[in-house]
Amino acid sequence: MALAVALVALVFIWVCGFSQLASAVGSSRPRLAGKRVTENFASLRFEEGYTSLFGEDNVKVAEDGKAVMLSLDKRTGSGLLSQDMYMYGLFSASIKLPDDYTAGVVVAFYTSNGDIFQGTHDELDFEFLGNIRGKEWRIQTNVYGNGSTAFGREERYTLWFDPTEDFHQYTILWTDKRTLFFVDDVPIREIPRTAAMGAHYPSKPMSVYATVWDGSDWATKGGRYRVNYKYSPFVVSLSNLVLEGCAVDPLEQFHTVSCPADTTSSDSLSQFSELSEDQKALMEWFRGKYISYSYCDDDVRYPTTPADCPPRDPHKKIATAHVRFGHHQRHRKKNRKSHRSSSGAAAAVVSL
Repeated sequence: MALAVALVALVFIWVCGFSQLASAVGSSRPRLAGKRVTENFASLRFEEGYTSLFGEDNVKVAEDGKAVMLSLDKRTGSGLLSQDMYMYGLFSASIKLPDDYTAGVVVAFYTSNGDIFQGTHDELDFEFLGNIRGKEWRIQTNVYGNGSTAFGREERYTLWFDPTEDFHQYTILWTDKRTLFFVDDVPIREIPRTAAMGAHYPSKPMSVYATVWDGSDWATKGGRYRVNYKYSPFVVSLSNLVLEGCAVDPLEQFHTVSCPADTTSSDSLSQFSELSEDQKALMEWFRGKYISYSYCDDDVRYPTTPADCPPRDPHKKIATAHVRFGHHQRHRKKNRKSHRSSSGAAAAVVSL
């Protein structure tokens, strides 16, 4: 009896010790003190800032306008587009991705001006790549400037949560000095504007997009697994939409556009792009645990390290398994209007 009691006690101590260890490991993520970046900006209703881009029947807006669902089915994907173009800004959306079998499905939240500057366009991307059942979504970021599509600056990551279980906030902060990508206000990537990057840094006004489409040719295992429409529709839910920036008229001469000094988009956005020590620690934590690919470490694509890559410890190389990349399908909005047009009415209104 005494032996049994002793064994139970040992098991209890072991379990408690393991739980404490697991808790300690989980708590290794640095804490973020103070206000989160996105808490400084108000969200807007769909009709205040966006319009449907394509697949209008698959764009479902909530009755209060605060949420929207995009879906991909056998007929078409779908997308939304900001009513304005912006010369720098903060663009954010809370997104919940579809679950189960999503191989070949691509969800994108990004900025671009490809419909205006077809040969010299700029682009900043969040892309979410679906997977087979039981495998997690992958997320990647990319930047193009002045038509530099032949030179990809991709990075790819896993996440510390399941993006299909709940909404998570994805944010692009673009200023004249640097660009930052955030996930749930955790900075995951910083792109400083450097002399080495030159004209490849995005510097012309861009629109904001969210799309879901069939990327079977490349999105999952280089095209090995394709979209299976037996599992459609693939529904992407978005809420907490934020468009904060210098809105410009696409008919103006872009190079003369500047933000008024008293707007949030000028001084304040630059201020938010300066990372605090807490934010730097968070970014280092994320990049140390969750990055799986960086163009800076891909010596197959780039035998000579690109000049804009930051110095890196050669003993901490990032995994660079063979990765096949694709490009956004271009869906252009006909007769596009700027400055808060009412064209968003084309999307169906539903109860969510």
